[in-house]
Amino acid sequence: MKLTPRLLTIAKFVPPKSVVADVGTDHGYIPVYLIENKIAQKVIATDVNEGPLYSAQTAIKTYGMGDYIETRLGNGLAPIKSNEVDTVIIAGMGGLLIRDILMRHMDVTKSVNRFILQPMVAQDELRRWLIQNDFKIVDEKLVREEHRIYEIMVVEHGMQNIDDEIYFEIGQKLIENKDLLLESFIKKHIKKQNEIINNLSDQETENAKKKLKECKKKAEKLEEVLRWVKS
Repeated sequence: MKLTPRLLTIAKFVPPKSVVADVGTDHGYIPVYLIENKIAQKVIATDVNEGPLYSAQTAIKTYGMGDYIETRLGNGLAPIKSNEVDTVIIAGMGGLLIRDILMRHMDVTKSVNRFILQPMVAQDELRRWLIQNDFKIVDEKLVREEHRIYEIMVVEHGMQNIDDEIYFEIGQKLIENKDLLLESFIKKHIKKQNEIINNLSDQETENAKKKLKECKKKAEKLEEVLRWVKS
């Protein structure tokens, strides 16, 4: 099984000999890869829709992985029992949906050692919720696939102090590791802030003025981080 760069990076963060739940498995590519490469002992592949689950079942059958990969239909962590898996993958969903999945079944969430999360949007809000709810982000990685840069977070239980708001926007581990894609990633964020600033510049409402001030401050901080990355 050959994975795309995004899925391959996710798979590489799975600890050896794990029992894994792949939530929203889609075509089941990650479970097949994890078993084929002897990374995981067992994988439970879940999806809320029957169509993707059928695709996953087809891939599992094609690769002869039926003894090691189990498929379950259900929403989020609902199909998983407490203490049944030690690693959970949730990829390709919005950050707020990932947050809700973790919140909805806290008995399962608390029993998992490692979460590998790949939010498509609202990454800052997901980071903030994680830090405020006794999770720590132990690693992060940027992956380019076609024209998009994806953010992958490795999360475990524990306390983490964030001493600068910018770390919610740009993950602290990305900055500490000087991720190879970080310069391009930050420039994209600066461009976005400048576009918002330009759109707000002529507006006179108090909300617009407040938002303008926040965006200018964020853009300045991003420029500061960019200078450090390039140094």
